[in-house]
Amino acid sequence: MNRASLDKRPDEVATMFDDVAPKYDVVNDVLSMGQTRRWRKIVVDAMEVSKGHRVLDLAAGTGTSSEPYADAGIDVVACDFSLGMLKVGKRRRPDIDFIAGDATNLPFADSTFDATTISFGLRNVNEPKKALAEMLRVTKPGGRLVIAEFSQPVVPLWRTMYTEYLMRALPAIAVKVASNPDAYVYLAESIRAWPDQDHLAAWLEESGWEKVTYRNLTGGIVAVHRAFKPAAASEGAAAAIAAHKGPVAKLRRNIVR
Repeated sequence: MNRASLDKRPDEVATMFDDVAPKYDVVNDVLSMGQTRRWRKIVVDAMEVSKGHRVLDLAAGTGTSSEPYADAGIDVVACDFSLGMLKVGKRRRPDIDFIAGDATNLPFADSTFDATTISFGLRNVNEPKKALAEMLRVTKPGGRLVIAEFSQPVVPLWRTMYTEYLMRALPAIAVKVASNPDAYVYLAESIRAWPDQDHLAAWLEESGWEKVTYRNLTGGIVAVHRAFKPAAASEGAAAAIAAHKGPVAKLRRNIVR
């Protein structure tokens, strides 16, 4: 259930995103009923970065999530594994650094970035826990991580309605507006299979992040998790924590309203 790849190879997922790149941002606005811009603004606010900081934006796609940082004069690197997405983004925003990279094997040195973020992309990584460890590696000690991802609605009735929307309405809408409707069937299935807020929080702690909190948006349809890299942790200690294979506990988190 927790395999976001849903039996697709990484190259197959990359090709799928290449296919939908030209209309990806427009389709996302339609399918989310205009909520994506609000969600992304909350992520930017949670990052608390300013000029002089260097930001890594993973699963950046066409760079929509990177633009607010660039517009504020912040040094941002937009990283994604889909060359199609990166090409669309580079044509639109040549001032942003777009770099192709695998989230489980990032092409950056240790402690490069003041803050790291990934929005709506972690569930599409073949080994999400390995990606969390990589984000820890490239973030400076004391640096911040902010993750926005689809999650589990907290109201049971709403959760049922949301699941019906994902599996029935979303693919039907995608047929009319998307360049590759099958990709949105996969995306709907990946959202339904993704673990809930507490499990992702536990993954973050297992990977070596600390001070983990999350905030539910739109009733838990989306959750924004925040965490920090320990200020004095050695890379060796972080790697040992990331390799921990213990059970994932169901934890109650400090939810920021």
